[in-house]
Amino acid sequence: MVSALVRGDDGRRRCGWATSAPEYVAYHDDEWGRPVTDDARMYEKLCLEGFQSGLSWLTILRKREAFRRAFAEFEPDTVARFGARDVGRLLADAGIVRHRGKIEAAIANARATLEVQDRFGSLAALLWSFEPPRRGRAAPRGFGDVPSKTDASIAASKTLLRLGFRFVGPTTVYAAMQSLGLVNDHIAGCTARSACEQDRRAATIPKVAEP
Repeated sequence: MVSALVRGDDGRRRCGWATSAPEYVAYHDDEWGRPVTDDARMYEKLCLEGFQSGLSWLTILRKREAFRRAFAEFEPDTVARFGARDVGRLLADAGIVRHRGKIEAAIANARATLEVQDRFGSLAALLWSFEPPRRGRAAPRGFGDVPSKTDASIAASKTLLRLGFRFVGPTTVYAAMQSLGLVNDHIAGCTARSACEQDRRAATIPKVAEP
């Protein structure tokens, strides 16, 4: 049984899930829950969350640099031009998760991202429009207080699927929302929780472009 909150050797209190490997510690401290507004990073996270389905997130973190090399640093403009030869190349790349459906989804998601940019201004603007109210939302006291999906992630999933994204079910989208800072699910007392809230207050969030 993993404790909800664990104090590390450095004296910092962390969410218990983040203490089993150095990659988890770094991801928890520096990335998870920090607001992201860059389209390439948002596209990357949606793709990686899709690749994670059925696997541990630690597997994805350890393959992340290989994913970035394989998918042109997740630049949507570049990946959108991938074709059948690129799919074959990726299926032969042992550094990533070699799943045809997920690889083809990542390419489709790049093309959908470009369409979103044309219609809404940016992928960031669209995703952040689903940010739930933060005021009055209590910090989770334990893992049981953290949902696997929410009304906001269900709505965002339906919108993304309608726009051509793949592997973006409500649970996958909620995991992305957690990582991208749209919600702060650090356990109450976690050192990173207040830092994420400070970053959110300082962040400039893009708005959906007017038609």
